[in-house]
Amino acid sequence: MTSSGSDTLQFLCRRNMMEVCGSSNVTLREFGCEQSLLSRPDGSASFIQGDTSVLAGVYGPAEVKVSKEIYDRATLEVLIQPKVGLPSVRERSQEQCLRETCEASLLSSLHPRSSLTLIFQVLHDDGSLLSCFLNAACMALMDAGLPMSCLFCGVTCAINTDGHIITDPTAAQEKESRALMTFAIDSTDHRVMMSSTKGSFSVHEMQQCIAVSQKASEKIFQFYRDSVRRRYSKTL
Repeated sequence: MTSSGSDTLQFLCRRNMMEVCGSSNVTLREFGCEQSLLSRPDGSASFIQGDTSVLAGVYGPAEVKVSKEIYDRATLEVLIQPKVGLPSVRERSQEQCLRETCEASLLSSLHPRSSLTLIFQVLHDDGSLLSCFLNAACMALMDAGLPMSCLFCGVTCAINTDGHIITDPTAAQEKESRALMTFAIDSTDHRVMMSSTKGSFSVHEMQQCIAVSQKASEKIFQFYRDSVRRRYSKTL
């Protein structure tokens, strides 16, 4: 279902989620974050989006196995532990998305022949899980003090059967949608670093989702700044 040009970036409010009129007002679920809550990793962060919450830990740079060694950059490994059971195909796909995004952001050439490991633990999944992973990853990498060319964040958009776009959907809204998209946005130029899509949608609808995700990323990056500012204002 393709929207007309006059409907660009205008969506309906569904089930207390959000309302977007033009591109000037984007509302997401409430965020929460805590850094350095784990003692053993070199960097850690918990991230909450609504009722979705994950925990991320970063280990390294550390010694790497010879079989995995890369002579000109660090080897990045990403592991996701689901709340219940063993990792499945879904987790393997999410790991690849996270690894590609982190590799594009990290200056891994500064740590050749070493390993970086990023481990995630799902605490609760109420929708937009991949974007929550991305946000937790960025905060954990910052906490570890690893050099990065830019920060990044994740935004998930769902398109329901009426063609309306819901940003940061819950699990129930994801089930009712005909398309689901998650984008990783960089902090410098607000470009799309990674995209993960599922379902059927038109090119125009995807462009709409990208535009809304770029606008929503401004709020997430502001949350990053506020969170880090509050943390270090207590220690100074």
